[in-house]
Amino acid sequence: LINDSTSLLNALEAILATDRKLEKLYVYTELKSDVDTSNSENQALNSGAETLVSDFSASTAWFEPELLAIPEQQLLSMIHNNSELQKYQHYFDVINMQRNHVLSADEEKLLAGAENIFSSSSRTFGIINDSDLTFPVVFDESGDEVQLSQGIYDTLIKSTDRAVRKQAFERLYEVYGQFKNTLASTLSGEVKAHNFMAKSHKYVSAKDQALSQNQIPESVFDTLVKTDDAHLPLLHRYVALRKRILNLKELHMYDMYTPITGEPSLSYTYEEAKATALDALSVFGKDYISHVEEAFSSRWIDVVENKGKRSGAYSSGAYDTAPYMLLNWQNDLDNLYTLVHEMGHSMHSWYTHHNQPYQYGDYSIFVAEIASTTNENILTDYLLNKYDDPKIRAYILNYYLDGFKGTIFRQTQFAEFEQFIHEADAQGNPLTSDMMTKYYGDLNARYYGNEVSRDPQIGLEWSRIPHFYYNFYVYQYATGFAAATTLANGITHGSKENVQEYLNYLSAGSANYPIEVMKSAGVNMTQSTYLEKAFDTFEKRLDEFEKIIENN
Repeated sequence: LINDSTSLLNALEAILATDRKLEKLYVYTELKSDVDTSNSENQALNSGAETLVSDFSASTAWFEPELLAIPEQQLLSMIHNNSELQKYQHYFDVINMQRNHVLSADEEKLLAGAENIFSSSSRTFGIINDSDLTFPVVFDESGDEVQLSQGIYDTLIKSTDRAVRKQAFERLYEVYGQFKNTLASTLSGEVKAHNFMAKSHKYVSAKDQALSQNQIPESVFDTLVKTDDAHLPLLHRYVALRKRILNLKELHMYDMYTPITGEPSLSYTYEEAKATALDALSVFGKDYISHVEEAFSSRWIDVVENKGKRSGAYSSGAYDTAPYMLLNWQNDLDNLYTLVHEMGHSMHSWYTHHNQPYQYGDYSIFVAEIASTTNENILTDYLLNKYDDPKIRAYILNYYLDGFKGTIFRQTQFAEFEQFIHEADAQGNPLTSDMMTKYYGDLNARYYGNEVSRDPQIGLEWSRIPHFYYNFYVYQYATGFAAATTLANGITHGSKENVQEYLNYLSAGSANYPIEVMKSAGVNMTQSTYLEKAFDTFEKRLDEFEKIIENN
């Protein structure tokens, strides 16, 4: 690479061209596997693609070390004198920031070749969680037997019949309790891999590495935790209100998700949800809506829950594919929110892929959750503007407050746990199931306060959270939701400029640093102001909710 700018350009374009083909292949096999995680042929295809990714990483691991072996001023001169290389200026800038953390070519090749090994704990957890765990039969609100699953649990835990949600809660954690030591081993293995890679690349910690790779200052994470902890009294106030409205002597964790306004006032078939989503998201303009319509009409979405299908929901796809979505549809308001959430991701991908060249045709996970949760906030505003009926408004407000609780409070709780297990491992403390269960139970008690009984099962919640395998991902749900509050307010109550700034954010890809992309959209995430605004919105809606309850 050091010979001349043409050699550098040719090498970079060859690597990116191969990566582009491999990305499409990998996404295909991953989606194919998620359709039925029990299908061994699909698993084999996905495993083969993962091996190719590992081989490709090993075969190209020399590039960054050799690039960074070029003296910085010489590299800048090479870029300056070649107009084609200038198209990759920001790409080079990002790599250049890693100068102190990139090893020799041989060392990087060795670590890249072991990528499949380092990710084995995560893959094992995925197979256990999605395919191998056998859940018991439980009873629904009608007294009918239903096979408990991740998707069915998410529905039953919201039941207004306390016996139903209590049974679902206890029976689910019975299963996880049986495998707590195995699941502690898989999580411990993943944490060790994170810490090993961070130490190998001369980072202070796994958190430092994870945030640095997205050019995010650690202060963003620390400010979130500090600001969230300062506002825990708001969560305690909401929890106490929940206990009072439900008229319970003891409030348990399985009482946290049932609507405290009673039976759901709103439910949606998938077709009804599509129509509502199109109407709510119309604030983004005709161009945005045309692509949402394309998602619905062109089979981008796998809708129905099936046996063996991966649980949950996500948006995926590659630069050269549609931004496909996986759902496990249930006819409730939560699934409407999930639909618009994942649609936010898919529209983010669509605008990025159609406005950026391949080298900038993705986006940082730090900004990813902002697009999805902006859609959620837009939907909340839409529903509150649509309904005057106090009972319906109370239900929507309750849903928003629960969503805020689950996204900002709960994900920050997850982030604190994630930091704890990484620091504990780095200090040489074994991550046993008993140790993690005790810490998680104590953390959960601090977050929810004295009004909630200490259910021993909740200490095991760490064992079923896939995001703990993602290496400091979860905090971005909280920062994203808070930033989305500012953006959504601008879109619904501001001007066309706010909408255009938002579409520019969706189109920015990775052509600039994430913090700068958000500043251009009107949100400075290096300060706590956006978080304070989010907690202020939560408090105002909690005030309105309390007044409706008192008057009815």
